[in-house]
Amino acid sequence: MTRSAAVTFKGNPMSLAGEAVQVGQAAPDFTVHYFQDGLQTITPADLKGKPTIISVVPSLDTGVCQVQTKRFNQELGALGDKINAVTISLDLPFAMNRFCGAEDITSMQVGSDYQDRSFGQNWGMLIEELKLLARGVFVLDAEGKVVYAETVGEVTDEPDYQAALAALQGLLG
Repeated sequence: MTRSAAVTFKGNPMSLAGEAVQVGQAAPDFTVHYFQDGLQTITPADLKGKPTIISVVPSLDTGVCQVQTKRFNQELGALGDKINAVTISLDLPFAMNRFCGAEDITSMQVGSDYQDRSFGQNWGMLIEELKLLARGVFVLDAEGKVVYAETVGEVTDEPDYQAALAALQGLLG
């Protein structure tokens, strides 16, 4: 399934592969990779047990994606291990590690969807024309149910940080 003109990139309509994730549904399946003593994986099963925020960006090598990742890193730092916080992009795991090290990103784990694009396709976030992920934010409860979903309409715009953070805080009581 393709959703035509689901987002824009610099004003140009772009199509997203897959169906949009809806609040109330179980988190769709995915496998993303990160590098720590070799390639490791993150799946929805790994995120269960704690509220989770998933920040989706096209590439950590672009300005808005860097702002988004730094902002969530700063805002989520005080929550420590009460939550899972993951940034997902199509950047290679090694480039993601380099960025996080250089920018002191310690509150966010990174996951790369480069191998099979399972996150992008299953979560309806893969921009077909660019083969990049659209920008968005998802919040999951401890059981893996989606409680907040935002796909940013213009890929170069920042997400609604306050709404996402409020949804996450609401799960912490």
